[in-house]
Amino acid sequence: MTLLSPEALAAQGAEARAAYARLAAAGLKLDMTRGKPSPEQLDLADGMLALPGNRDFVTETGEDARNYGGLQGLVEARRLFGAMLGVSPEAVVVNENSSLAVMHDCIVWALLKGVAGGKPWVGQDVAFLCPVPGYDRHFGLCEGFGIRLIPVPMTGEGPDMDAVERLVADPAVKGMWCVPVYSNPDGVTYSDATVRRLAAMPTAAPDFRLFWDNAYGVHHLTENRPAPHDILGLTAAAGHPDRAFIFASTSKITLAGAGLAFFAGSKGNVAWYLEQVGRRTIGPDKLNQLRHTRFLRDLDGIHRHMAAHRRLIAPKFAAVLEALDTRLGGLGLARWTTPEGGYFITVEMLQGSAKRVVELARGLGIALTPAGATSPHGRDPTDAVLRLAPTYPSVEDVRAAAEGIALCIHLAALEAAGLDRAA
Repeated sequence: MTLLSPEALAAQGAEARAAYARLAAAGLKLDMTRGKPSPEQLDLADGMLALPGNRDFVTETGEDARNYGGLQGLVEARRLFGAMLGVSPEAVVVNENSSLAVMHDCIVWALLKGVAGGKPWVGQDVAFLCPVPGYDRHFGLCEGFGIRLIPVPMTGEGPDMDAVERLVADPAVKGMWCVPVYSNPDGVTYSDATVRRLAAMPTAAPDFRLFWDNAYGVHHLTENRPAPHDILGLTAAAGHPDRAFIFASTSKITLAGAGLAFFAGSKGNVAWYLEQVGRRTIGPDKLNQLRHTRFLRDLDGIHRHMAAHRRLIAPKFAAVLEALDTRLGGLGLARWTTPEGGYFITVEMLQGSAKRVVELARGLGIALTPAGATSPHGRDPTDAVLRLAPTYPSVEDVRAAAEGIALCIHLAALEAAGLDRAA
């Protein structure tokens, strides 16, 4: 990024300040803070609400889905979502609606019990590697239990693997957060070379785990559909069969508050997980599993359903990118991602300006994710990165918000050039 000359920025100042005044007077009230499905996206799953149907609660193996049991999940649900994750049905456990809750449980159980073949993490110095920019809820889970967070820079192929391989030589590093497809928030899909290195690298901690959050694996914004990485096969081939804990959910596929969450892993990890979860539940909501399998049917059905999502949200992403390019293109004041999937656009602007952009946007009635949210503890040392979430508002509201955000980035650059804060 290059900063324009003060003279060039000054020439744009009057127009930018006038545009800000007009938008401030418009009384906008727009929210671009979280990656939530829109009501129209949720409507796509309305057909589920009539399922499994009156007296139609028997599974394909003859079980009564209304009753206790079935701790690992229905065979048909594990087969369907195993195909989505690229693993066998035996490797999948179907849970209630929240994958975040599954991740939370795995951390708590690792702390109190240890992972399979390991000792309890409590009483040890425990650290997790965190690709940055990353997902604030991942960071929050570790922060809540006193787990140290070690930032690792992201590249166009995933986390900086030279840094990762150096850091895992520390036995305190017990885990690493990974969003391998359409990473939150920069949309990067890990390259095959990156995944192979993650699977094969030596680690000082024998109980090291990849927390492999495949949250956006089928959330495409283009016709391109990257296949899920075979992380279980790669880790097994490298002699680390228990290295990966896989997580996913249907939260942004069907109904965000009434979906299914998944844990997947090696035979040893599945046995470990079921042993722990069996102490707190007699069985999951199997009627909801029937509802999902009968509505989505098969992997092609999932892809058809997600194509309907894409038709709703791709125009919103296009509106953001158009607004950013219209005001900021060619100025050298910011750069932004053009994601092929996922739920976010990441903007990197001049250092020291992200908090000011959020403040300026608030003055327009536009709510943004706090500056720093994509870094551990909410502290971005560059104060330069913002995550934009365009899925929930209407296309018209997204366009208005994006024009306002681009304007705020422009105004923050004017201030950085030494012009007064007339806005």
